[in-house]
Amino acid sequence: MSTSERLIESARELLWERGYVGTSPKAILERAGAGQGSMYHHFKGKPDLALAAIRRTAEEMRAAAAAVLDGPGTPYERIRAYLLRERDVLRGCPIGRLTMDPEVVASDELREPVDETIDWIRERLAGIVEEGLEQGQFAPGLDGEAIAATVVATVQGGYVLARASGSPGDFDAAVRGLLSLLAPRPADQEAPCTPCSTS
Repeated sequence: MSTSERLIESARELLWERGYVGTSPKAILERAGAGQGSMYHHFKGKPDLALAAIRRTAEEMRAAAAAVLDGPGTPYERIRAYLLRERDVLRGCPIGRLTMDPEVVASDELREPVDETIDWIRERLAGIVEEGLEQGQFAPGLDGEAIAATVVATVQGGYVLARASGSPGDFDAAVRGLLSLLAPRPADQEAPCTPCSTS
C-alpha cells in the first residue's frame, strides 16, 4: 500500500473512532506509519486528507447498500436485507457519526459526500417502496419518501441507542420493530369478501 493510501485508510479509521475534531495530523501519521511531512507531500493538509477519507468511506457505504438494495428478492426482502446486513453496531455509522461533528457540518466540502450518501440511500429506498406499492406488496397509501426517511432514521437512531447502552440489542430491536410494521400482509389475512345472499 502506498503512503497516500495508508494515510487515507488511517484517516478513515480515526475519523470513525474520534471524529474530525479529535483526529490530529500527528495521530494520522502515527497510525499510517508515515514520516513527518508525508501528509503535506500528498495532500494540502488535514481537510484535504479528511475529504479523501470521507469520500472513500461514502463510496464503500453506497456499494455495501447497493449490494443488497439492488440484489434479488421482493422489495420487502431487499429492505429487510439492508436493515439486517452485517454492521459494527457499537462503533456507530462511519458516515452518520460525521453529522454530529461541528467542523464537518460547518464545511460544505466535507459535508457534501455525507449528504450525498444519505440522500442516495433515501432515494434508493423510496424507489423500492414505490416498487412494492405497484406490486401490491405494501399497504396502499404508504409514502415512499416517508418510509425511506423512517428506515434511515431507524438505522441511525439504532446506532445511537446501541452505543448509549453498550449493547447491539437496542439496534436489533429497532430494526425488528420497523420490519414488523413493513411486513406485507399475507393474502389469507386480507379481509374476506362478503358472500352475496341468494333469493
